[in-house]
Amino acid sequence: MTYSIKQVSQITGLSIYTIRYYDKQGLLPFVKRDSSGYRAFTDADMSLIHTICCLKNTQMKIADIKQYIDYCMIGPESIEARKTLLLNHRAAVVKKQQALLEGLDEIDLKLSVYTDSNAKEIIGTMFTYLKEQ
Repeated sequence: MTYSIKQVSQITGLSIYTIRYYDKQGLLPFVKRDSSGYRAFTDADMSLIHTICCLKNTQMKIADIKQYIDYCMIGPESIEARKTLLLNHRAAVVKKQQALLEGLDEIDLKLSVYTDSNAKEIIGTMFTYLKEQ
């Protein structure tokens, strides 16, 4: 089965503009054109687009995504390079995730104070302490 760019947009939630941008950046070298020159996406293409979206959603840079896709286009010989790229990206994602969790812990701490039945007293005491410093 093939999909038009409009169908890909509807399925993935990516705008048509974003899909065209990804294509111009070299992220979609696998997408063929039909006899009219329109992009014709296959199920295999959709799988790679899903991977591109996952990498982008984890803040991988377009240049690194392009490198990953280029490795994919080489074939099995590039498995080690792909693995290295993804391991490095995974480490960066885990680091960001840990920072987010620390921030979330602080938010939860503040919310526990604000939802406490003695919130006004607790905040008043903290406010007084801060003013005295």
